[in-house]
Amino acid sequence: MRRFLKNYRERHLHPGNLAIHLFALPVTFILPIHFLVWSYPASWALIAFVVGYVLQLIGHAIEGNDAGELILFKRWLGRPYVEFGPRHPSRNGSSPQA
Repeated sequence: MRRFLKNYRERHLHPGNLAIHLFALPVTFILPIHFLVWSYPASWALIAFVVGYVLQLIGHAIEGNDAGELILFKRWLGRPYVEFGPRHPSRNGSSPQA
């Protein structure tokens, strides 16, 4: 779990990306469950899931790296991917900016 959290933090250094994820993660995972449990139309759950994921992809575009799921698929396909954005120390030799 520590490794996951360390990697998550390193891939979400841009304040804009962090803010978007703070909103988008509940929209992606909690809101759909809420809709399904409280008998809303299933389409509402699907829409919330998709909107949440799109927001997360926008956050990673701001960060300058690929989302984790995209990295996984790109690896499987042998395509290049960007794991860490320009704020990461490995990209520019400096300390991370928060």
